[in-house]
Amino acid sequence: MNFADVPTASVADLPTDGCTLLDVREHDEWSAGHAPGAVHIPLGDLPARVDELARFPDDRPVYVVCRTGGRSAQAAAWLNASGWDAVNVAGGMKSWHTEGRPLVGEHEGAAPEVL
Repeated sequence: MNFADVPTASVADLPTDGCTLLDVREHDEWSAGHAPGAVHIPLGDLPARVDELARFPDDRPVYVVCRTGGRSAQAAAWLNASGWDAVNVAGGMKSWHTEGRPLVGEHEGAAPEVL
């Protein structure tokens, strides 16, 4: 699969309101810190759980994010080949954090972070 052909957007180009975001990182990465409102489906689980994406609006792209952009490029390529309109988020959650976008975590009392 050629990931060079995957549509890509920078974090700065993402809509600040109503963005459909799919996080394909592993559970520990998600728990440490993720974008509010994102849906979490680890990359390895995506083929088996793709039906969960049916709740996403079908008139907007699905922005796919991981830590730095590699896994999300794989997921976006697979989703596009499966008929979805998917866009890889360049730089992943590292860029999300650098851009000052909000983070939430699952660990009580700990500040959210990007692992």
